[in-house]
Amino acid sequence: MRMTHDAIVERARTAEAVGFEGMAFMDHVVPPLAPDQPMWEAMSIAGWVLAHTTTLTVGHLVLCDSLRHPAMLAEQAKSLDHASGGRFELGIGSGSIPAELETFGVSTAGGAERTTRLAETLAILRGLWTGESFDFAGEHFTLTNAMQQPAPTRHIPITIGGVGPRTLGLVREYADWWNVAISALDRIDELRDQVGDVRVSIQRTVAIVPSEAERESITETTRRRWGGTVMSDHVALGTTSELIDHFGSQHERGIDRFYIWFTDFAPPESITRFGEVIAAFS
Repeated sequence: MRMTHDAIVERARTAEAVGFEGMAFMDHVVPPLAPDQPMWEAMSIAGWVLAHTTTLTVGHLVLCDSLRHPAMLAEQAKSLDHASGGRFELGIGSGSIPAELETFGVSTAGGAERTTRLAETLAILRGLWTGESFDFAGEHFTLTNAMQQPAPTRHIPITIGGVGPRTLGLVREYADWWNVAISALDRIDELRDQVGDVRVSIQRTVAIVPSEAERESITETTRRRWGGTVMSDHVALGTTSELIDHFGSQHERGIDRFYIWFTDFAPPESITRFGEVIAAFS
């Protein structure tokens, strides 16, 4: 949101250079809470960044299932997988903003129906990615003798976001990663047994303090920009040394991946500085 393609690529290449493993984009028809702001379509920007990087894994937090037919999603995902040499990951959920889907005439389905649709999508993806003929009959989709070639270059990792009981069942059955939203971080330990051995990822809002002289101003800027939002309750604010301690303690809880959301909108210098934190765990 509010970034040109060149600005996004600059950040991606900087992240790649300092040791970040991946980059994830959001998937909406318009930006949440900012419908008058410019934004790019999720799969297109993922492909653009993959084309302009060499090692970075690219995905989403998360794609909205309702916005794509599963057969087209399967084709898009394996196309990016082949084009990037196996650097695309699929993040998917049932949709976090139902009003957006209704506004644009996509769907008026309730949460239970959207979760049923997501379950069918995941089953269809698994079938189509074999590269073999596949039949499927569900409430939302019917496929007859469907086949897509070529098959992906590898098992495309799937990240599923959500904490509802049925969603957790889908995480256990289909996902490689369970992404826990900021609003549910305090429930990780409570819910972990319901997802089996799937690995855990979280989003973490970060404000880097370059020096003690700047701590107060950065704290105030962060409070002004993000105060009153769910993000403000989960900001990791500190020097690189303090952030190393923070992420070390989170990793000891069994969290294996962190999606970093910089409060200053990730200028290259902040990404580069955070490379010191990454280096401590390399």
